[in-house]
Amino acid sequence: MNAVPATVLPMRGAADGAPLDLDDFLARARTRLLALPDLDGDPVRGDHELTPEFRALVDARPVRGAAVLVPIIARERPTVLLTMRSAHLSSHAAQIAFPGGKIDPGDDGPLGAALREAQEEVGLAPGLVAPLGYLDAYLARTGYRIIPVVGLVQPDFGLTLNPGEVDEAFEVPLDFLMNDGNHQRESREWLGMVRTFHAMTYEKRRIWGITAGILRSLYERIYA
Repeated sequence: MNAVPATVLPMRGAADGAPLDLDDFLARARTRLLALPDLDGDPVRGDHELTPEFRALVDARPVRGAAVLVPIIARERPTVLLTMRSAHLSSHAAQIAFPGGKIDPGDDGPLGAALREAQEEVGLAPGLVAPLGYLDAYLARTGYRIIPVVGLVQPDFGLTLNPGEVDEAFEVPLDFLMNDGNHQRESREWLGMVRTFHAMTYEKRRIWGITAGILRSLYERIYA
């Protein structure tokens, strides 16, 4: 594993929206994010949100706990750290994702799992992450109940990518991701049904599915 900097994708101009103010984001986050994770409520967010047929598929599976870290990088113009999953993985290969995974018995809840996974996947030291709060649980069609943990990361971090899990780490401007005009809904046929999902594309990077759904959840909780 090699120590690498995260790629910071080029910033677009004001035509896509005014630059986002970090202090304003943090003030909103501290009052609008959940102070505690939703571990047992009926998730409103999830793959079933836009494709209701998925709910019956999920209800037929055992629900498993998972957590992801939504890392907000405290740059002058803040960004979000994302990863490109390794192309050889058996599921979600070469897709854009947040650092994260299942909650293990030894983890200190969703926060502990998210920090552990971020360290294992990209070498982000837990001590560099200041937790801000939680988003609503996201129910994936695979049966995972995902708790998104939003954390503030100081910009002077280094990364060590785990090639078994991650091919690349990069940053996308938070103001782009929080601009409603950049959010799309796309549909495709899957197992005889039409699946609809959130999507957004930045500099040829296609963010869709669970990751885009969680970003949409962040937007609606903080700005909508």
